[in-house]
Amino acid sequence: MNLDNVKQFIELAKTEGVSELKYETKDTKISVSFNAQPVAIQHHIPAAASSSIQTTSTSGSQTEADPSLVSVTSPFVGTFYASSSPDKPAYVSIGAKVSKGSTLCILEAMKIMNEIESDVSGEIVEICVENESLVEFGQTLFKIRV
Repeated sequence: MNLDNVKQFIELAKTEGVSELKYETKDTKISVSFNAQPVAIQHHIPAAASSSIQTTSTSGSQTEADPSLVSVTSPFVGTFYASSSPDKPAYVSIGAKVSKGSTLCILEAMKIMNEIESDVSGEIVEICVENESLVEFGQTLFKIRV
């Protein structure tokens, strides 16, 4: 398969709305993952307030059971890393206070390291995945009490 054929194959997949593409032969292996567009998520304010806030986010949503908990979810399939390298401490731990924009972890996808940042300020109450584990799109990574 030549480079022009590969480009046409990828463009066709994009046009058709495919989120992941894999092609494999005896001599060739191609894997392409297209990043999804940000998803609009409703953040509900506790009953004391009468309106809701509409935000665009790929990583935060409030849980139904406890409106003060925000779930940070994976924006794509990748490998979860709690720290920037094996000899460095984790970005966050249970009980850690985080600010909006704080780095929570790294997700590796296609050999690209992507920092996942908090959309809210609060306290980490749960880390839902193990270091170096594979995570799926939409899988909960952290729960933060706001």
